[in-house]
Amino acid sequence: MNDLTGFQRDLLYTIAGLDEPHGLALKDELEEYYGKEVHHGRLYPNLDTLVDKGLVEKEAMDRRTNLYTVTARGRRELEARREWEDQFMGEMALSG
Repeated sequence: MNDLTGFQRDLLYTIAGLDEPHGLALKDELEEYYGKEVHHGRLYPNLDTLVDKGLVEKEAMDRRTNLYTVTARGRRELEARREWEDQFMGEMALSG
């Protein structure tokens, strides 16, 4: 996961957190988080990168819509990232 951009990491977390993570739902969630528009030209190439890295699977829901799901490898990467973050958040809580 250390080779992902921050946007790709946020995208992976968002996919993991939605019931039916398709492109427009992901776009809406990320726009709400970032407080600005996420263009298709940014969203879909980054989704493809996550698929290419084996972190996400893409499945056609219909002719226009793809459903994205986090793979087992993607879940392991998310868990490892969370453990890494918890090391520092725990230290922050102790020093705060």
